[in-house]
Parts: sequence; C-alpha cells; structure tokens
Amino acid sequence: MNELLILCPLLFAVAFLYSSVGHGGASGYLALMALFSVAPEVMKPTALLLNLFVSLTSFTFYYREQYFNKRLFIPLSIASVPMAFVGGMMAIHSEVYRKMLGVFLLVPIARFLFFRDIEVDRMARPQTIWLLLIGGAIGLLSGMLGIGGGVILSPVLLLLRWTDQKQAAAISALFIFVNSLSGLIGQVTRGIHFSPDMAIYVVVAFFGGLLGSYAGAIRFRQTTIKILLAGVLAVAAFKLFLPNLN
Repeated sequence: MNELLILCPLLFAVAFLYSSVGHGGASGYLALMALFSVAPEVMKPTALLLNLFVSLTSFTFYYREQYFNKRLFIPLSIASVPMAFVGGMMAIHSEVYRKMLGVFLLVPIARFLFFRDIEVDRMARPQTIWLLLIGGAIGLLSGMLGIGGGVILSPVLLLLRWTDQKQAAAISALFIFVNSLSGLIGQVTRGIHFSPDMAIYVVVAFFGGLLGSYAGAIRFRQTTIKILLAGVLAVAAFKLFLPNLN
C-alpha cells in the first residue's frame, strides 16, 4: 500500500508531462516500474495499456485545435502498426530487455533536456518512402520494448523539419495509440500479465493525461518539470544496468 501511495503521484506527473507534448508516457511508466522492480513481463503490457488512455486523450485535444496532419500520419502508421505487432510477439530475455530499456531511456532524457523548444519556421515535404521506413523501424522497437514510439518520432519530425511542435505532438499522439494497441495485441498472443493495481493506474494516468493534454494543446511551459523527469529517467536507466540494485 505504501508503495502505491508513492507510485500514483509519480504516475500522475508522468502522464501529465508526456501528454502535454503529445506522448503516451510509456517510457516514463517503464522507468517508474523499473525503479519499483516490477517484472518485465508485467512492465510491457502495463505501459502499453496506460499509453492507450493517455495518448488518445492527448490526440483528442490536439485534433480539436486542428494540429493533426493526416498526410504524414497515414504512411507512418501503415508501416508501424504491423511491425509493432511483430515486435510485441517477440520473446526477449528479461536481462536483455532491461539493458535495451536502459539504453532506450536515454532517448526521452535527450528529448526533454535538449529538444524542448525546437522552432521550425519552414517545413519540408518528406518523401513517402522515408515515412514508411521510419514508421516501420519505430513500430518494431515499440512492440519489442512496450512503448508507443512517440518519444522517438516527435524529435525526428522536428529535426527533419517535417512538422512544427504542435503538429508533431498531434501526429505522435495517434501514432502512439495505434502502435500501443498493435503491440498489446501481439503480446496477447504470448500470454499477458497485468499488475493487480491496474485499475488504479489507469484512473490516475487518465486524469494526468487529461490535464496535461489540455495544458499542452492550449499553452503551457514546463521546463522545470521536464528537467526533473529527465533525472528520474536517468536514475531508472542506471538501475536497469545494475541488477544488484533491483
């Protein structure tokens, strides 16, 4: 019970911050579960299920503000959804998974510390083949790790100047939803395990995502929170590389 009282506020904060930039929060949820020594077979489906609620909420707000670019999303998702299913079906040894996750957590750390305010004044028009390749690669990794892939996709969209911040958030939110659903279905084929406190996690993440989505889609700056979250992710990554701390 004490552990739940500590985890829930952290879960709320992660859902709030990630949803404010159009993300589902899976890397944050996985980091928190790693800190609390949750088994990998529980971590992946739990993060994906929470992703579904938070990312769809986030997308709804960004879509209503007319930031969604369907032309970019369609080829990205066409390639990513089947690859996320394939990744979700893959059985990865728990120690290998922990090391892979530890390396991956460096991505959101960089995202929150170094790619906070990328300004795109002139957007380029990407070729469809690049959208398919990028979508497929992120989809496969998403299914394998139990993430939605938005934390990888949005910096790519910004750095290549294919979207601005708000458009990247809108595309990433729906991208996360479809990949999380596909990856979760892929994991169901191998058997799936959830935490007994899953219902509480869903409610907490949903309300955190609801408030964060509203704040991000309208106007909100959260530099300090992003730096703090990057610190939490760094601690989790460090713990994943040191099994004796689990």
